[in-house]
Amino acid sequence: MDKLINDFGFGLFFWQFIILLVIVFILGKFAWKPIVNALEAREEGIADALAAAENAKREMANLKADNEKLLAEARAERDALIKEAREIKEKMLADAKAEGEAVGEKMISQAKATIESEKAAAIVELKTQVSSISIEIAEKLLKEELANTEAQAKLVEKMLDDVKLN
Repeated sequence: MDKLINDFGFGLFFWQFIILLVIVFILGKFAWKPIVNALEAREEGIADALAAAENAKREMANLKADNEKLLAEARAERDALIKEAREIKEKMLADAKAEGEAVGEKMISQAKATIESEKAAAIVELKTQVSSISIEIAEKLLKEELANTEAQAKLVEKMLDDVKLN
């Protein structure tokens, strides 16, 4: 290093400085502009790519939000349809049950009416049979009783006693 400082010459320094200026001028004229332009173009490309990526990200977020909204609407519509179907089913079941009960009540009341009319007819028939049997028995007893004079007198007395007691 000492040698460089000791051998320093102004002429050589002057020419080296001039060559350096010429090289800087040539580089500035022909190389710096294309390099700077390429760097600026690359910087713009990167900025555009970042902006496009940000736009794509925003669009994806919007699409996702729209999809979620559509999905929520579809779910709400599905739930409404299911609820409506359940209500219709329950109404149909209630109507069928009410109709069945009405038909059942009507059948029961008709059966009760039929039973009552048949019961009344049976009672009438039974009374008729009992009265005819009673009359036959009474005829037979009276024929037997009336054939015997002594028995006839006892019967009359007994009937008179029964009438007085009641």
